[in-house]
Amino acid sequence: MQTDQTSSNGRVKKMLRRIIFGTDTPAGRLFDIGLIISIILSVALVLLDTVESISGPYADLIHRLEWGFTIIFTIEYLLRLYCSANARQYSLSFYGIVDLLSILPSYLALFFPGASFTLVIRVLRLFRIFRVLKLIRYLSEGNLLLRAMVQSGRKVFIFFFSVSLIIMVLGALMYVVEGPNNGFSSIPKSIYWTIVTITTVGYGDITPGTPLGQGIAAFTMLLGYSIIAIPTGILTAEISSEIGRSRTLRRCNNCSKSGHDTDAEYCSACGNELEQEVLSHDEH
Repeated sequence: MQTDQTSSNGRVKKMLRRIIFGTDTPAGRLFDIGLIISIILSVALVLLDTVESISGPYADLIHRLEWGFTIIFTIEYLLRLYCSANARQYSLSFYGIVDLLSILPSYLALFFPGASFTLVIRVLRLFRIFRVLKLIRYLSEGNLLLRAMVQSGRKVFIFFFSVSLIIMVLGALMYVVEGPNNGFSSIPKSIYWTIVTITTVGYGDITPGTPLGQGIAAFTMLLGYSIIAIPTGILTAEISSEIGRSRTLRRCNNCSKSGHDTDAEYCSACGNELEQEVLSHDEH
């Protein structure tokens, strides 16, 4: 009798796992679509809750809907724990933690009424769409960009350090030329103006009044446009290098031809199926 019950529980877990963690069945696809709609609606509800003209008249409705979504996500989280192959590993994974954080705010609000920080945590529900849409398949492209950023880290740091020196020199120079009468009351404030100007933001809260100061400001603006392109070029070069290295690594086991695109499934020479990267599944 106990064996039959254990076998029945095993079948239920397997069925739920295929529906919740998979997309190869109509029920699994329907589950994902429903979950996506729930996530988007719940995040939209969080945004609307911060609009005073909406949150005032419809406060009760928003509160009830929020608890409705919380109950749905709580049931879903418990089902994931129940049918997961490794519940502990899932609960400690990135998406497991995001799933937990998506339901905690409502329960925390019971003990800490009016805690506005819970609104920020609820927006984390958007991260769940990445899993539902199986965007994890694009992890290789994300790793390529990450490797390019790491490789260009030293160059970008030297560039940032050089720009910081230029900003400090220009800030000190503007403080000497303009002075407190034109709003440059201190070197830190002058450095703030230089940063705003060199990044082409230009708030306009501090403006030079002397011809020499305006000339320095014009030079700073032109320098800003020149500086913006440098880190972009560094990162672009590293991305190109990483793409070249990735293609070299994609080698056919049958004919040993290399140079395949990262998303290629078959060898362009012999037609043999290429080995794909093994990606971690959120179930584990």
